Amino acid sequence: MDLVVRGATIVDGAGGARYRADVAIDAGRIVEIRRPGGPRLSARATVHAEGLVLSPGFVDMHAHSDLALLTDPAHEAKAAQGVTLEVLGQDGLSYAPVDEPVLAALRTQLAGWNGDGSGVDFDWRSVGGYLDRLDAGIAVNAAYLVPQGTVRAMAVGWEDRPATGGELDRMRRLVAEGLEQGAVGLSSGLTYTPGMYASDAELSELCRVVAAHGGYYCPHHRSYGAGALEAYAEMLALAARTGCALHLAHATMNFGVNRGRAPELLALLDAAVAAGTDVTLDSYPYTPGCTTLAALLPSWAAAGGPEATLARLRDDATAERIRHALEAEGSDGNHGVPMDWATIEVSGVTEPALAGRVGTRLDGWPAARALLLGDRLGTTILHHVGDERNVRAIMRHATHTGGSDGILHGAKPHPRAYGTFPHYLGHYVRELGVLTLEECVAHLTARPAARLGLPDRGLVREGHRADLVLFDPETVAAGASYDRPRELPVGIPHVLIDGRFVMRDGRRTDVLAGRSVRRTGTRTGGVVKNTERVP
Repeated sequence: MDLVVRGATIVDGAGGARYRADVAIDAGRIVEIRRPGGPRLSARATVHAEGLVLSPGFVDMHAHSDLALLTDPAHEAKAAQGVTLEVLGQDGLSYAPVDEPVLAALRTQLAGWNGDGSGVDFDWRSVGGYLDRLDAGIAVNAAYLVPQGTVRAMAVGWEDRPATGGELDRMRRLVAEGLEQGAVGLSSGLTYTPGMYASDAELSELCRVVAAHGGYYCPHHRSYGAGALEAYAEMLALAARTGCALHLAHATMNFGVNRGRAPELLALLDAAVAAGTDVTLDSYPYTPGCTTLAALLPSWAAAGGPEATLARLRDDATAERIRHALEAEGSDGNHGVPMDWATIEVSGVTEPALAGRVGTRLDGWPAARALLLGDRLGTTILHHVGDERNVRAIMRHATHTGGSDGILHGAKPHPRAYGTFPHYLGHYVRELGVLTLEECVAHLTARPAARLGLPDRGLVREGHRADLVLFDPETVAAGASYDRPRELPVGIPHVLIDGRFVMRDGRRTDVLAGRSVRRTGTRTGGVVKNTERVP
């Protein structure tokens, strides 16, 4: 055998009580779990794990590492947290499927999330081609969602209008092709252009394609603010109507209008589950959000794509209309809530000359307009609009999984990018007791693996893949803070993917054990076949 982990406390992901055992690993899988009292297991290598918890690797259900996995081989931001699988293609916008014009526009539109992609050889155009690139070797495993906004850009462009019959047929084909090439589902960003221009009927047609292929729909829905409950209800109704499994992205209740209202959301979820809807959600354990400054603009200002948006911002009369929509009306980009500029903190810019703005708060529309123009829409922000009571209530729900929503780009990113998973374990489990350790590990491992349809991940079980993390439950904590957002966590000495150490003794190895995790086939009697590319 390759490796024995000796004397660990097993928290296996199923939610049951912890226990002591030795775990043997061979050829990338767990081959034996032996409790105390029997003959000792032996292998070519041994890790002495007394005092450490052994759990399945953590699944980041909402990641924005689409380019970072290609440009940053170490990827310590996630590997050091114990993340062994990320789900990419989020919020309806990513880089496959694309053609040349759409790719060029996306590189501008997503610069605030991922940089402009300089240094990346965009040698793919399809979902399968992107996944093949990942298979060349990445730090952690990755699954992919077909991005509905990108698909709409391919078929319709950035226009705010209904799709024609032919355009809808093309969108159906693009979604089906992406799923057949290995995507696990479909994502939307319904406050981002051009995905937000899709009607409920259009989304329903695409979700029927997803359901037929056994995938799930992951919407960033139409409002997290003034219309949050209505937006959640819309997505739940869509799932019930189409038979499509639903996973609500970074599900929270933000802004002052929603303080303390998480129980109303959870009541909606409970009713949907009781009625037979297959629904899960993810959240991050922090109160501020993180997005691009341009995302707050009213949708009409973003119609036509990034260059059209910049032209509107340059025109004084149009810029005044934008200001009024933001400050007086509450733009749809700001979730129907009138703008409070004091809640906006600049976290990253793409133009080096603007680096001094990072960490500052915006003091009004003139400053925001100048920054949008000077940074060509590439500015990222922290949006201080969350509510701690809502965060805690949602993470306790039976449908909950963990997702960092981690934007890695920018000089001062949100600490969730480097800290989400140890912050759950250290702050919300050990310090606050919001979840037990067994409950929290289940939320971060087995539950997301089940949503992804991966029968051999997410549990410490014989025959399962050896994607594992060893952590000290007494010291595990996020190192990342708002002042030092790229600090690595503490208390997570070892992380294994496919039985190989990607973190050992708290240090990143040179191992690139990650590959794409692909779903294939159609749903038949509730069963979906899953395949993976492995080295």
